[in-house]
Amino acid sequence: MNQAWPVHRYDTIDSTNTEARRRAQTGSFENCWILADEQTAGRGRLQRNWASPKGNIFTTALFREPGGIQVAGRIPFAAALAVSDTALEYAPGADVRLKWPNDVRVNKAKLSGILIETGQDAQGLWVVAGMGMNVAQVPPEAGQSATCLIDLAGGQVLDHIDVFGSLTRHFMTRLSQARESFGPVRTDWLKRAEGLGSMVRVSPGGVAIEGIFEDMAPDGGLILRLPDGSRQTIRAGDVHLIGEV
Repeated sequence: MNQAWPVHRYDTIDSTNTEARRRAQTGSFENCWILADEQTAGRGRLQRNWASPKGNIFTTALFREPGGIQVAGRIPFAAALAVSDTALEYAPGADVRLKWPNDVRVNKAKLSGILIETGQDAQGLWVVAGMGMNVAQVPPEAGQSATCLIDLAGGQVLDHIDVFGSLTRHFMTRLSQARESFGPVRTDWLKRAEGLGSMVRVSPGGVAIEGIFEDMAPDGGLILRLPDGSRQTIRAGDVHLIGEV
């Protein structure tokens, strides 16, 4: 593996993000990766459970972000690109798409979940960038249509540790890109955007809004063209493609 930061690997852990937060909250830590073969309390966005069967990737990057909160806001998109870069490395023919803000899907089936958390201490901003990727199998309790990298790669045998090595490499590349400027990250993200130009439903604050997914704002917000012709920028919420089950 060719990652820039040391890897702390666990056979079983409650959650790699939770472990990263524990380390961050000590106030003294090194930039590192937390990797687990299995999680007992994996979690995703909005405190949803994340099923964690063996053979898949459960990892978190823990690091100081010298660019502060401005750069931290770009990391969900950089992480999604890194996961999609990894998927395309092993399954170059797959139609890998990014559903705002950071789900990675293929043919509307979820391949990965990403959870970014931040905190502040006397030494500055820290980031916990959790990434779960279905490599060997689709979790039986996924609760939605899902896929895995082995299926996308035509059934070839894949070692999740090798895939993890590719993911760390792509993540470091995308993190470096995000630190320089959001422009290239935004451009690359939009090239893989799912639902761009289509009707979507977003529920910020529990209130459903429907409109055409027209663009992504310079800060990463989702720009909707509403039925009355006005535009609204959404900065939090789940996106659903109209007509998708």
